[in-house]
Amino acid sequence: MPHGYTRTQIILHWAIFLLIAAQFVFHDAMSEAWRSLMRTGGYEGNALVAQHVFTGLAVLALAIWRLAIKLRRGAPPLPENEPAVLKLAAHATHVTLYLLMILVPVSGAVAWFGGIENAAEGHELLKTVLLIVVLIHFLGAVAQRVIFKSDVMTRMVRPNP
Repeated sequence: MPHGYTRTQIILHWAIFLLIAAQFVFHDAMSEAWRSLMRTGGYEGNALVAQHVFTGLAVLALAIWRLAIKLRRGAPPLPENEPAVLKLAAHATHVTLYLLMILVPVSGAVAWFGGIENAAEGHELLKTVLLIVVLIHFLGAVAQRVIFKSDVMTRMVRPNP
């Protein structure tokens, strides 16, 4: 079992975070394009629409790469003295994050390229769940640092193969 994360894993973690953050910040153009597509069958080209599509596909590719590394290499253990319920919560949060990092872009691609309204509705719901789970993940990391005084948070900033 590894003691920490590799430089590649850390870079992927923060790259995916930044790409997802950009998706939330710059989503208005995509929302407008979708409404126009559903109303009229077309939309006015906008660089932010292309950015949203390509960034979503990048999140999907990077998340699959990150998951492949994790499945091959494993993950560092949680602190030994951590209560079992918190270990279970951390595991569930990570599994949910990986699922959402795959399902959100897939549902968006199916909606956009297939013009499928149900996929768009699923995409909207899943992106909200993703935002909530990212917040839970962040609060868990802060709690590890501030309350439990563990090094869990530093593992994602300092490589330790």
